[in-house]
Amino acid sequence: MFGAGNQRRSGGRRARLRSAAALALVGAVLTGAAACGGEGATDGDKGGKDARTDGKAPASTPADGAEDAAESAASAGSGEPGTSGGSGALSQRDLTALAFTDGEKIGKYTAGEFSLGEPQGEDYTADPATCQPLVSLAKGATAFDPASEVHRNVDVAEEMVGTTVAVQLRSYNGGGAVGVMKALGAAGKACAGGFVENRAVAKGQYLKVEPVKAPDHGDEAQAYRFTILDVKGTLKLYEYLTVVRSGATTLSFRADILDTKDIGKVPEEVITAQWKKFEAASTR
Repeated sequence: MFGAGNQRRSGGRRARLRSAAALALVGAVLTGAAACGGEGATDGDKGGKDARTDGKAPASTPADGAEDAAESAASAGSGEPGTSGGSGALSQRDLTALAFTDGEKIGKYTAGEFSLGEPQGEDYTADPATCQPLVSLAKGATAFDPASEVHRNVDVAEEMVGTTVAVQLRSYNGGGAVGVMKALGAAGKACAGGFVENRAVAKGQYLKVEPVKAPDHGDEAQAYRFTILDVKGTLKLYEYLTVVRSGATTLSFRADILDTKDIGKVPEEVITAQWKKFEAASTR
């Protein structure tokens, strides 16, 4: 509940209604102080189709498995554009052309731009820092910063309280995208027992990080289910994250709802529509 649902498209009855709903529920999803708890994942835990994890690094590192991720990125950086590793980032213009457009329809969902800029930005951090890739892949989240990025909000215009998906495309130079996926997979294992998300005015306690089935798209993909504790310590809230890598670009989908309902996964139609658009345009 600390992600996509906190920022909406600008303008219209839809934005006003959901902003009111967010204010009414925000007290239930923000917690004053929490500690990272629980045990780490077992060796059998995987974060999707290709987590590429080799174990965890010290908690003081910016992202778990950073050294291994850097080695993987350096190796992948020797590849040609369009191969599994990728070697050059897409320009801002080209990446924008591959993303959903403002007002684009995806079944019952509608895509739009975020009115407050990038969701899950640099002001979202994790404690311990090794869990940062699970909170945000913004600049500084890993050892690899994107060269270009595009952010879209996807939701159902008629629903005051419903599923919202933050769709974020990021493109990297060299083997940065491979390194990001490596760091994400390592964080998924190291932080399985929970961690704390820090924001400017609040903290959120993640109780559990679980790998779930990832889509069969791109060169690799990971997917996670987050269980989050409300401020009273009684309600469990749920959020889902899916990240797909294709060459030098990652496609991230973070889904939540302003409710205690478990939505089960990131809506498949949203992932599929964005992937098809990306794949079709990038192979021309």
